[in-house]
Amino acid sequence: MPLALPSGLAPRELVTATRPDRDRAVDVARLAALVVVMFGHCALLLATIDSNGVRIGNLLGEIPALQPVTWLVQVMPLFFFAGGAAGAYGWRAGTSWGTWLFARAQRLCRPAFWYLAVWVAALAVVGVTLGSESAAALGRECVALLWFLGVYLVVLAFVPALTRVRTGRGVAAVVASLLAGAAVVDGIRIAVGTAESGVANFLIVWLIPVTIGVGYARRLIGVRASLVAAVSAFTAQLLLAAHGTYDVSLVVTGAERMSNVSPPTLLLALHCTWMSCAFVAVAGAVRRWAARPRVWGIVALGNGGAMTLYLWHIPAIAVAAFSLHALGFDAYDVHAPGFWSLLALRAIVFAAVMAVAFRLLTPLEHRSLPWWDEPVSVSGTGRVRSALAGALVCVAGIALVLLAKNGISGFAGFTALGCFLVATATARLAAAGQSPSDQVSRSPNVSRALDVP
Repeated sequence: MPLALPSGLAPRELVTATRPDRDRAVDVARLAALVVVMFGHCALLLATIDSNGVRIGNLLGEIPALQPVTWLVQVMPLFFFAGGAAGAYGWRAGTSWGTWLFARAQRLCRPAFWYLAVWVAALAVVGVTLGSESAAALGRECVALLWFLGVYLVVLAFVPALTRVRTGRGVAAVVASLLAGAAVVDGIRIAVGTAESGVANFLIVWLIPVTIGVGYARRLIGVRASLVAAVSAFTAQLLLAAHGTYDVSLVVTGAERMSNVSPPTLLLALHCTWMSCAFVAVAGAVRRWAARPRVWGIVALGNGGAMTLYLWHIPAIAVAAFSLHALGFDAYDVHAPGFWSLLALRAIVFAAVMAVAFRLLTPLEHRSLPWWDEPVSVSGTGRVRSALAGALVCVAGIALVLLAKNGISGFAGFTALGCFLVATATARLAAAGQSPSDQVSRSPNVSRALDVP
């Protein structure tokens, strides 16, 4: 029996049901990055339970020699690249900016609302049964990955402006300016000595793959130019890493001198550049491969639940790890005999748990929420209300980044959560205007069902 897709179609029917002009390479980029992130997190987590409670470690912190591998498995640039390309494909001249941004935020925030609701309820239970300290510790961990959604909502706001770039040289100029800006912010961060002084790089660095994604979607970047840019950026990244100012790892290890990701650095900015450009160079071949019915069926299925995969894979890893712990199969001590086999076993169990979670939770991504998912007009809302809706989406994104930093605990965490909910609700009110002839479609066609803004 074929797997049911969000659109209600079987994999073999998707090729004919999907829009002919859909860029399947973007969908491949998004799903491939998701798979790498999920299994990368599964491999990095070291966890066990002893008389002192839960103990958490990091594989890269225990085995620093593996840190160069992160230059291949740090694939978050592909998420932002895909977002920039998808946004550019969805933008039309004359569209109301703020309402357009809110319409895309509707699709993104819907599964996040469900996720937050579940965790708020779960933390309340933990607080009653295990105490406030346990609830606070869990509350700090459960929303850490929401930084991506927060930053994504903000950088997406720049897509309409980036579509005004008309040439490949213009794209190169924007990327070069962003790289220079990242270097300046790093200089300030190093001089001041605090991570907070580099927070502007959350926007600057992640705008780089978005810019390249927009340029790709508008066919402003050729294969030869993308290859030259990729080689140049990778070479610059190697030279910068060799200088010794920056850590090698491009993910969190728990033992960083200066994190390359929180906030991002110039080293990560160069990584974003070469990885995005490298994908542009191979996009044609990827697009042809994804047109195969069986391949496209898998890609479409995964993209139909992309936010489910992203949001729920950490809880799924925890279920796998602690279920194996109960059976005496801990993957915690990297020097213990059979450690790598136990890590592989965890990956297999995690895949099974995630498959069940995907099947159960993906429908929530496509189940309309009352009021929140009412159609909005891309031109029927006044300019002031549209601008307010867009600005509030950006405020909601910033609140999510703060929530990811502070967790659902303490005054700062609950304040960030409240700001996110108030900002999204107020944005919904500001974008409420609509006209019967110009609504953002909510029809259940394949392309819309698979769209991840």
